[in-house]
Amino acid sequence: MVAASATTPASHLLFSSSQAISRFTPFHTLSSSCPTAAAISGAAARRRNSAAGGGGVRCMAVAEGAATRKRSGYEIQTLTNWLLKQEQAGTIDAELTIVLSSISMACKQIGSLVQRAGISNLTGVQGAVNIQGEDQKKLDVVSNEVFSNCLRSSGRTGIIASEEEDVPVAVEESYSGNYIVVFDPLDGSSNIDAAVSTGSIFGIYSPNDECLADIEADATLDSVVQRCVVNVCQPGNNLLAAGYCMYSSSIIFVLTIGKGVFSFTLDPMFGEFVLTQENIQIPKAGKIYSFNEGNYQMWDDKLKKYIDSLKDPGPSGKPYSARYIGSLVGDFHRTLLYGGIYGYPKDLNSKNGKLRLLYECAPMSFIVEQAGGKGSDGHARVLDIQPTEVHQRIPLYIGSVDEVEKLEKYLA
Repeated sequence: MVAASATTPASHLLFSSSQAISRFTPFHTLSSSCPTAAAISGAAARRRNSAAGGGGVRCMAVAEGAATRKRSGYEIQTLTNWLLKQEQAGTIDAELTIVLSSISMACKQIGSLVQRAGISNLTGVQGAVNIQGEDQKKLDVVSNEVFSNCLRSSGRTGIIASEEEDVPVAVEESYSGNYIVVFDPLDGSSNIDAAVSTGSIFGIYSPNDECLADIEADATLDSVVQRCVVNVCQPGNNLLAAGYCMYSSSIIFVLTIGKGVFSFTLDPMFGEFVLTQENIQIPKAGKIYSFNEGNYQMWDDKLKKYIDSLKDPGPSGKPYSARYIGSLVGDFHRTLLYGGIYGYPKDLNSKNGKLRLLYECAPMSFIVEQAGGKGSDGHARVLDIQPTEVHQRIPLYIGSVDEVEKLEKYLA
């Protein structure tokens, strides 16, 4: 009997039903697998009475086995887990973790609104015009409010600047942290009514007063607004983090904190962003170009020659493929994964281009460079451009290194 007691599995001691551990689903919590106080007391008595001393309760061993089984089949890494690991590694601080978490919450809310836009009567034009002179869609206004509220409530942002707002805003609710967050709350909103891909873009900076000398004092701006304008006047090289969230067949959150590019997909089953791609690398070259060729006649001759060269089959007998969604986030995400080039050039109607440097071009260029690609205005690196105004526009060419450099040679 002593020998038999010494070889009795711990699981038979822990569970009166003598069920094997493997029969329990991975959703049983650790507390349900551990013995009660009475069971521990009884087991202790049996252990004292056992001559061999080989039996007894080993809760830790059971816990380790259960954890191993759970990791093998059910382990997932959420955005929250990932951010905490980056914080533990010293890559980011606790304040930035909270800011990024608040942005992810805003993206979840906006994603839900986009999916229900037709049902909730959020399609169509709001009736207002933003600072760029563009008609605001209803979801533009709502998304801007959602994004702003999430950032304010985090208590870690000092200044927020939105494409939909006239000027940056100092956050009165801040009690810790002073990050500057610039964002386009809903890129590609002209596609909303057709249920085509849209997205949110953001960039995060630390405060910087160095560009004060580059901005002329405006008597119509009070000191708070002036300070806001000064602080957001930073080149993309100063970005601490950047990312975008794409609202499509899946809601995908792409993020860089300056250590590679990571992609998280929203799992609707439990409402968490789950890590799905690590250290994304854009192909060095590609055979896809994404330009709005409806504006071809308004481009300069150098750019026309470049586009014409892409359509020439050449020795391979196969020209480049044209793909254009009309949503920067959607077009960029495809380019990031497949390679190629996305371009929004200047033309006769838009002398400086149409995309905003702070809210769109700099964050996307930071992301693509972290993935091994390149962002250019056709002549200079986007991240080196010093903003001169909050809503400054520039031409943008972004994608695979070889493709962007090929374009720059044509425009030189």
